[in-house]
Amino acid sequence: MVYDLLSLNTFREYFTLFLVGGILYVLIEIGYRGYSHISMFIVGGICFILISSISEFIPFKTSIFLQMLIACILITSVELISGIIINIFLKLNVWDYSLNKFNLLGQICLKASITWFFLSLPAIYIGKFIKSFFIN
Repeated sequence: MVYDLLSLNTFREYFTLFLVGGILYVLIEIGYRGYSHISMFIVGGICFILISSISEFIPFKTSIFLQMLIACILITSVELISGIIINIFLKLNVWDYSLNKFNLLGQICLKASITWFFLSLPAIYIGKFIKSFFIN
C-alpha cells in the first residue's frame, strides 16, 4: 500500500514536471520563433524532468554553475537525439540549425546550447519549487 502511494506521488511529480516543462518549452519557442510544434512539448517535458532531477544524482552542494552546465548538456543531448528522430528520420523539419556556425547535423548548435545554459538557471529553481510539493 505504501509503495502504491509513493508510486502515485512519483507519477504525479513527474507528470507535473513534464507538463510544466512542455508548456514552458513551447512558450519559449513561440516567443523566439513565433510558432512551435507538438514535438517540442514532448522534448521540453523530457528536458524539464531531467533538469529537475540533477540534484538527485549529484551532491546538493554542487555549484549552480555546474548544475547549469549539466542541464545545458542534457538539453543539447535531448535536442540532438530528438532532432535526428524528428527532423532527419521522420522528415518533419521542425527546426534546422544548419545555417548556424558550429552546428552538428543541423540539429544542435553552439548558440542554442549557450541559450539553454542561461535558461537552465530559472528551470533548475522552478523544478526544485515544483518538486518541493511532492516531498513526503
